[in-house]
Amino acid sequence: MAPRRSKSLIVVLLLIIHIAACAHYPLNQQSSSFDKQGGYRFEHLKAGPHNTDKLFICLAFSGGGTRAAALAYGVMEELRRTRIRVDGEEKSLLDEVDVISSVSGGSFTAAYYGLFRERLFTDFRTKFLERNIQGELFARLLNPVNLARIASPWFGRIDLAAELYDREIFEGATFAQLEENGRPFVILNATNLGPGRRFDFTQEYFDAMGSCLDRYPVARAVAASSAFPLLLSPLSLKNYPLAPGYEPPWWYPKAEEPKDWFTRRYDAAKNLNFYKDKKNAYVHLMDGGLADNIGVRALLDAYAHGFIQQKILDGDIKRLVFIVVNARTEGEDRLSAKASPPGFCTVLEKTGTTAMDNYSFESVAQLRAELNKREQAQEDIIAANRRLEKCPGVPKFPEPKMVDMYVVEVNFKAAEFIGENPRYYLDLPTTFCLSKEQIEKLVTIGPKLLNASPQYKCLLKVLQAEAEGRPRPKECPMGAGITGN
Repeated sequence: MAPRRSKSLIVVLLLIIHIAACAHYPLNQQSSSFDKQGGYRFEHLKAGPHNTDKLFICLAFSGGGTRAAALAYGVMEELRRTRIRVDGEEKSLLDEVDVISSVSGGSFTAAYYGLFRERLFTDFRTKFLERNIQGELFARLLNPVNLARIASPWFGRIDLAAELYDREIFEGATFAQLEENGRPFVILNATNLGPGRRFDFTQEYFDAMGSCLDRYPVARAVAASSAFPLLLSPLSLKNYPLAPGYEPPWWYPKAEEPKDWFTRRYDAAKNLNFYKDKKNAYVHLMDGGLADNIGVRALLDAYAHGFIQQKILDGDIKRLVFIVVNARTEGEDRLSAKASPPGFCTVLEKTGTTAMDNYSFESVAQLRAELNKREQAQEDIIAANRRLEKCPGVPKFPEPKMVDMYVVEVNFKAAEFIGENPRYYLDLPTTFCLSKEQIEKLVTIGPKLLNASPQYKCLLKVLQAEAEGRPRPKECPMGAGITGN
């Protein structure tokens, strides 16, 4: 019997070695040529039948596991229910959403809507929100075959997660389907561990990697966006030589002038150079929250020097709205009352979350500051031209492209203003397994927090007044959509 057992053990070991040797993560495809008119980029996407550039709406979904996905889902439901009238056409506010920038848990909601649209409101709760995804991932990890696969240095826990998401949630969809569906433009954000910078799953980034995004599975992008450190391994991409005929984005030329070293455009150019430098043969990605846990930075770049800025310069955007769905947590401080210093696990948790939350606050503050700066410049030019009317022969300043701007934040901390206990939501764990009761509370509070926002109230009042041909409400002057004052 002993020799037979030894032979069986040898066979099993050889099989494990064979499986591990064959396991390799799927590679992104190399581009044979550069096509600036193709690929998943905003400029290439068709607007929906009820979508106008006149009202340009951007959503930002934060990280936070199922908690974030459920809060984003609740907000999406409310936008779908909210009826507006633009240029005489009645539609939902969701019809006018042009961009969704998402991180981690929020990326599940963003990608699902981008791919399946109305199905988000019929089957997303059962397919993702109310499932124990965390338990399913753990079960796959314990499968002996998968244990052998992750023994390979080229196949990790993140690849198992991507396979689960691809089969059970996103149905094998690729970015070609997102491209075919048109707007909204879904920006799935991850973090490039090498330079420690944000990485967007858009064709602009893949152009610089000599790669084609069209056939890349959306599930793998979502997996990278939600790959929490230690729990999941990094997701890797190949950085190929630039495709023949490659042209950098329109904003890139002269972006690296020394005098502009402090600008977002200069910083974006430096980031793009990482991928153009082919000594960086691979890109290793993890949770987008490491670089931006709220999804606002991609929108700031688009506003500062990207497609939003181009639309403003062309005079297409008359009303610009940012709705930030921030599912951040804030555990109650129990450390400061103790004499003994916190232990290893507590320090690890605080190290991994405190910087993210503080950075998220600064991101929203910077968004408000950037829009407020433009609003002030618009007012200054108009005021100056009025004075110059009294000076015959003196040329006036060019009239600005007037844009009415709004920043709406949905945040658990505002729950106290609507009679809810914020502590309940701030204490919810960052997992992919919540109870149906917790999901229901999250889905329900999203619309309440949205409708309680002063900026959101002003947006609806202004849209209604415009549709009815009435003057702009006095309580909502230009600029009130940014500060709420």
